[in-house]
Formats: sequence, structure tokens, C-alpha cells
Amino acid sequence: MSKLVKDLVSNDVRRRLSGVQDAVLINVVGMSSDVTYAFRKALREKNIEMMVVKRTLAARATEGTQLRPAFDKVAGSVAVVWGCEDFVSLAKAMTQIDASGKFAKLELKGGVMDGERVSAAKLKEISKWPSRREQISLLVGQIVGVGSQLSGQIKGPGAKLASQVKKVSEKDTAEAEA
Repeated sequence: MSKLVKDLVSNDVRRRLSGVQDAVLINVVGMSSDVTYAFRKALREKNIEMMVVKRTLAARATEGTQLRPAFDKVAGSVAVVWGCEDFVSLAKAMTQIDASGKFAKLELKGGVMDGERVSAAKLKEISKWPSRREQISLLVGQIVGVGSQLSGQIKGPGAKLASQVKKVSEKDTAEAEA
């Protein structure tokens, strides 16, 4: 491949990966066209994008970005997968697709999270973490729990006092009528 063609391809890869901070690398070599179509359809349903590219061209295109460490210590062609709302959701989706057994030739090779290379084993470990949405719901639950407990503690004595005042006033009203 001539230098001009390499530059054109790497510029296209750079353009397509602009704005991508985290990604997963997979190997899809050996899949038939029917299986590849089903795999890409499964990715589209989860709002995940995939690009198959030669590793050296991808490394050249991502030079100076957070994605660059993903291509270290990886050989051959790779497919770069990105999308979802956060890296944990992406890792969950990819390990779920891998574990489904529908795509026998699929191999998780690792990825990059926050500019740091992640191995395939670490990727499977990350997939067990709570996603961003789950973390936010846990945090909101903790905040609301403390707030409702505080509200109950403030309201409790006041309600008890109001109940006692009401009983006294009812008692005084009953005595006045008698």
C-alpha cells in the first residue's frame, strides 16, 4: 500500500474515531457473511458501532489520542467497537454478545478506558461493574433515603405534639358542652 493510500485511509479512520474516548477491540476474522450480518445487526440494536481496520493503520490514525494504547500488544486485523453511554455498558454488551454463543469466531481482545489499555480478562471484569445509569440510581437512592429519614425525624415529634394538642382541645370542647 502506497504512502498516499495509507494517509488517506488513516485520515478516514481518524475522522470516524474523532470524539471516541473508550473502545473495545475484537477479532471477527473467520465469520461468514451471514454471521457477520447478524453480528452487526445485534450491535446496531444496542447502538454500538464497529469498524474493521488493520491494526497498524488504526494505531497511526489514533496517534496522540486516548485510543492509541488500545493498539499496543495486539496483532493482526482488529475491529474497533464503540458506543453505548459509557465504557461499562459497552463492556457488558460485548461480553453478553460473546457469551451468547451465537458468534463462535468472535474474540474479545481488550480495549481502552480513560486512555489506559484494558486486557480481555479485565474487560470481562469491568462488565460486572455497575453502569453509569446504575451508579446514578444508587446515588440518588442514598440521597433520597437520608432525606426521607430526616424528614420523618423532623415531622415525627411535630405530628405527635399536634396529636396531643388536638386531644386536649377535643377534651376541652367535650367538657364545655357537658
